[in-house]
Amino acid sequence: MSALIEVTGLDKAFGGVNAVEGLSFSVNAGQVYSVIGPNGAGKTTLFNLITGIYTPTKGEIKLRGESVVGLEPNQLAERGMCRTFQNLQICMNMTALENVMLGRHLQLKSNFLSTLFRLPSMLRDEAACRERAIELMEFVGCGQYVNTEASAMSYGALKRLEIARALAADPKVILLDEPAAGLNGTETAALEDLIRKVAQQGITVVLVEHDMKLVMGISDYLLVLNYGRKLAEGTPEQIRNNPDVIAAYLGG
Repeated sequence: MSALIEVTGLDKAFGGVNAVEGLSFSVNAGQVYSVIGPNGAGKTTLFNLITGIYTPTKGEIKLRGESVVGLEPNQLAERGMCRTFQNLQICMNMTALENVMLGRHLQLKSNFLSTLFRLPSMLRDEAACRERAIELMEFVGCGQYVNTEASAMSYGALKRLEIARALAADPKVILLDEPAAGLNGTETAALEDLIRKVAQQGITVVLVEHDMKLVMGISDYLLVLNYGRKLAEGTPEQIRNNPDVIAAYLGG
């Protein structure tokens, strides 16, 4: 397996306090890779560093062998990295389908003039965008909501819709920040199935999640953070039996 994401010596300080410190790890292409740790361990900060929302104080982040430090989130999306957020980032004044089409805009080839004059190339792009968005809604289990206003959908469906929108940009890697937060047991099981399906498409999944049952059931590899530092990494079995992890996080 080749490393899709490589993080080396990563530091992030806020006002003299290190939220992430000396962190190095790599994520191989095709993995479901989970980042776990107690509240305040630095998980979301790490996601924000990898996805260009924060700039590291020190260290290197590479995507497919190329440094991506300093790139904006939209530039990272063009290079194949997309994410979802802990708090829903859905446009509630749009339909579900329009939300997914929004995520597809990076793939559209129409320029300003073709859009202005509604040239055939633009109309073809728009039709293909709509068709792909419908396919993705069906893929994530939201097919019945194609013409529904986002504001009328359940929280669990909106979480899956957000994944569809991220997938619309044809990512090589998708980072999911607490996707199971606020979901009931049935919705979490549906989410687990969806993450498996995404991985089976050859898309690398990096997951920050508190639901240990979900994480242990779905991950190929885990990174455990504690106060911004690496506490442990390994397979679910290795992490489950690691005494440092048990003491710091899983509660002995």
